[in-house]
Amino acid sequence: MIEVEYNLLLVLVSYAITVFGSYVGLNLAIRVPSAKPGSDLYFWVALSSIAIGGAIWSMHYIGMMAVDMKMPVTYDLGLTIVSMLLAVGFVAVGIIIVGRGDSSTGRLIGGGVLTGLGVAAMHYTGMASMQMDATMSYNIPLLITSIVIAIVAAIAALWLAFNLRGTLQRFGSAFIMGIAVCGMHYVGMAAMEMNMTGNMMDMGYTHDSAISSSIMIFIGSAIVLGLLWFIASKNAPKKATLVFGD
Repeated sequence: MIEVEYNLLLVLVSYAITVFGSYVGLNLAIRVPSAKPGSDLYFWVALSSIAIGGAIWSMHYIGMMAVDMKMPVTYDLGLTIVSMLLAVGFVAVGIIIVGRGDSSTGRLIGGGVLTGLGVAAMHYTGMASMQMDATMSYNIPLLITSIVIAIVAAIAALWLAFNLRGTLQRFGSAFIMGIAVCGMHYVGMAAMEMNMTGNMMDMGYTHDSAISSSIMIFIGSAIVLGLLWFIASKNAPKKATLVFGD
């Protein structure tokens, strides 16, 4: 079995993009409960799900590239796109379920479970997109643990999205969400077990290209999130709408 190593800088970068995306997404999602049905609602759901789901997706790929597999790794474009759509799509569904209509614990849990399963599906679809000279299997207890963490993180994220009044509260919550999302990802990575299919390592291999790609993903994601943050700041409501615990 291949022993992998982690680039600590990229691990920290993956956490940073998750925190930023969570904060921006929380500031966008608080518009959903009061949004008018139609284009206004779709607009805020789309922006908040792109911020949160897109940041989770970016964190996932940066996190994968943070792992030195000791061999060249490429990614299937189709599965990579599907993984992104899963992240954004399921987050959007969760936001609509929890953020609209009559509030209830059942809606929160139902939306959180669905969103968490979608995030887990994104993660393992992203893992399946990896192309390398190795076979991949999973430690089932760790795989199940990662899915449970994804569901708990999604429930917490949806609760936080509609229950925080202050900017500082949302900022602090973004750090907590970042820990939860990264926890799910790196437990999922720990569940991965790889065995080489080739006879020897590529002697010309370096991890430098993965590091460069990760930085590019981070910069691109940060630019998009910065634009979404600008939109959020220009359309800030006077008071966040509470869904639970009014």
